[in-house]
Amino acid sequence: MDMEQVLHMNHGMGDNSYANNSIIQKKVMAEAKPILEENIMRLYSIIQPQCLKVADLGCSSGPNALQMISNVIDIVDSTSRNMNLKPPVFQFFLNDLFRNDFNTIFKLLPQFLETLEKKKGHKSGSCFINATPGTFYKRLFPDDSLHLVHSSFSLHWLSQAPKKLDNKENVHLTSTSPAAMQRAYVEQFQKDFKLFLKLRSQELVSKGGMVLTLIGSDKTQKFRTAWSLVGITLNDMVLENLIEELKLESFNLPLYDPTIEEAKEVIEEEGSFTIQKLESVILDWGAPNINDKGVDNNNNEFDINLKAEFATKFVRAALEPLLKAQFGEELMDELFLRYKNKIVQLIMEVEILEFPAHVISLIKKV
Repeated sequence: MDMEQVLHMNHGMGDNSYANNSIIQKKVMAEAKPILEENIMRLYSIIQPQCLKVADLGCSSGPNALQMISNVIDIVDSTSRNMNLKPPVFQFFLNDLFRNDFNTIFKLLPQFLETLEKKKGHKSGSCFINATPGTFYKRLFPDDSLHLVHSSFSLHWLSQAPKKLDNKENVHLTSTSPAAMQRAYVEQFQKDFKLFLKLRSQELVSKGGMVLTLIGSDKTQKFRTAWSLVGITLNDMVLENLIEELKLESFNLPLYDPTIEEAKEVIEEEGSFTIQKLESVILDWGAPNINDKGVDNNNNEFDINLKAEFATKFVRAALEPLLKAQFGEELMDELFLRYKNKIVQLIMEVEILEFPAHVISLIKKV
């Protein structure tokens, strides 16, 4: 399976779309904003470009891509005022794979730019927004052409699933996965992340900045993640002859959630960047307005099903196109109904659905 051709989030603005099921990603961006601000202020103390060029790698579709643009403009405008400088012109490059739903972003642009004009008026520089399709595991921009690279919730996606895993039990890592399988995923992440850093170092100007967020893991965390539950659900369907066993055995998710130590090790080994900030925030992949007991903070009603439905839509928006390509569209509703039931069981067992998200701020070395 060619990942570049089949990998994308759910298109459009429908009930299962990424655009309408990316609240967790928005929360991560909010958590990372102070670190983004710190990196931009550092950059502005060194470079005051007339045109600030920013790339958002793995932007996907929907309002979050434009939220990143809004955040950068707000930070730069505030920094410019504090330094008594004229705001720059902004050029943003929105990147994702070729089958990403760029059209949904484009449809949101007129209103976004109108709102930006009303909010900023002539106090802000002009804003130009471009789409840059392609994999970020290859070169995307000329040498020394970018001032800032942003990537949120994208780098846990590998360029490909590790090959020759001989994995018949699950499509992803679990607590019972063989050591060879765990090692294969780690090595694929190391290879991909090192390549990503090398390519970006070529595209960024000297002392340019990069702010990355990605789904992570903790050494003490059991491998009972959103991804492994997909494999458990698919196995159940194989046992009931709803899915061909060979289709399951030949499929592995191209995802790896590194520990913060694993990410740091690759950054230091690759050597192109200085680490400005490296930290983790704990997130709940159930509904943000639902607390750890499944109680809706808005109406105080106990509703585990609501929390499970939110978590399921979060996963479905990201994985459905990939699963559909392997197992067929006709099985998706049944698959995610069963997946939701697994989430309900998990909440009843452990009560919380937490995972760490790593926030990484880097500076390109001279």
